[in-house]
Amino acid sequence: MLTNGSVQQLVKQSMAYGFVLSQPFSFYVDAYPMLQNEVLAESSMLKYGLHNDAVRVMQYKLNQLSYYDKEIDGDYGVLTEYALKKFQKDNNLKATGQADEKTMNTLIKIEREKYLRPLRSIDQNYYPGDTGKDIETIQKALHYFGYYKDELDGIYGPMTDQALKAFQQDHGIEVQPEVNEKTINAIYTAEPTEVTQPKEKSKEQEATEPKEPKQVPKAVEQQAYSTATLISNAKQYVGTPYVWGGESPGGFDCSGYIQYVFQTVNIQLPRTVSDIWNMTKPVNELSIGDFVFYETYKAGPSHMGIYVGNGQFIHAGESRGVEISNMNNSYWEPRYLGAKRLAIQK
Repeated sequence: MLTNGSVQQLVKQSMAYGFVLSQPFSFYVDAYPMLQNEVLAESSMLKYGLHNDAVRVMQYKLNQLSYYDKEIDGDYGVLTEYALKKFQKDNNLKATGQADEKTMNTLIKIEREKYLRPLRSIDQNYYPGDTGKDIETIQKALHYFGYYKDELDGIYGPMTDQALKAFQQDHGIEVQPEVNEKTINAIYTAEPTEVTQPKEKSKEQEATEPKEPKQVPKAVEQQAYSTATLISNAKQYVGTPYVWGGESPGGFDCSGYIQYVFQTVNIQLPRTVSDIWNMTKPVNELSIGDFVFYETYKAGPSHMGIYVGNGQFIHAGESRGVEISNMNNSYWEPRYLGAKRLAIQK
């Protein structure tokens, strides 16, 4: 399994340095399969009735392997269960409809082969300026590991060259523009991520093990900022599409949007709705710029926005992307949990 350090190194080398330095890292559901594997590796068994990011990733991978053709919504319903059972049957697994460790590792292995096996048919060296299906095959393989993020066009141009050199550097290969057998073999054999699910403990084991206190983020004081500037910046992104894992103007998810907007006024926030909820202070009366929290697909705070006045809030919704919504409409009003704000230094 990838360590935190190796994941960070992979992210560092996965995109053009200029993009990394100028924007937060964006994790799209249809990009960086190797990083998607980390989401699965950190999850427990997936089964009917769940709704989370790991289910989204599994749905996407099943879609890529032509087992699932419905909406990728993170909802483990009947159609997701049916798709997984078909995958399990086709791969000589027990067709339970539940994604256990063996099923998820098989899914990762087969998807990996889809991206990497075509490398074995490459039987010549390539150089910048070359074109063709073999170059596209190399691009797809580098894309799998997060090094190549551009159009799969079969052209050995600057982005392909940059991705290749980053891979060579990370894997101890001589950095050179030539794509030779040594580099191809290194890409093909690069270490995959495997899922290892925790073993269930007996009641006796749970009773004797010491309980570790849950770490809850503390309310952190931040420097003062202009609320008017914050709201103005937030409104610039109205209409930006919703992208699961999105943290940039190319596409936002709920908390990615909040984090990005606050960064424009030099305020650093945690990445998840629950962590922002835990590190902010409740308020009785709403003021412009406050956070408003909602309970949507799971118990507790799972969606949030920024209050903009007149009973409205701005947020990144799954159906229409960044938009301004009325807090009193029939959907949001019954799901409202409350408002909070940052502690600001005097």
